[in-house]
Amino acid sequence: MLAAQTIPDTPLFDRAGSIRGYRLNKMAMALGRPANRAAFKANEEAYLDSFGLTGEEKSAVMRRDWHEMVRLGGNLFFILKIAAVDPTPITAIGAAQAGMSHDDFLYERLGKKRDG
Repeated sequence: MLAAQTIPDTPLFDRAGSIRGYRLNKMAMALGRPANRAAFKANEEAYLDSFGLTGEEKSAVMRRDWHEMVRLGGNLFFILKIAAVDPTPITAIGAAQAGMSHDDFLYERLGKKRDG
């Protein structure tokens, strides 16, 4: 519990988080199979329903709200499988987690020059 107190606003992925995120993580992990990726792309909502995701979980996935998925118990390593379907750059997920724009994240965290 100490880690949760020392890192403000950081969801702790502990046993409770793992249990809470089970459906979300199971769905994301299943995207490792080509048939599941095709089903996800063909009808995302039906695919999410097939794993019994809650409305809150479905909304987070469909909005690609990476921070919210982690808050709901999503394991980042599994959630990256969702990003791979789109594809979404991992730096965009990092920016969302940091509460920054993608451009600001690239500049401030990775030292990349800004356009213009």
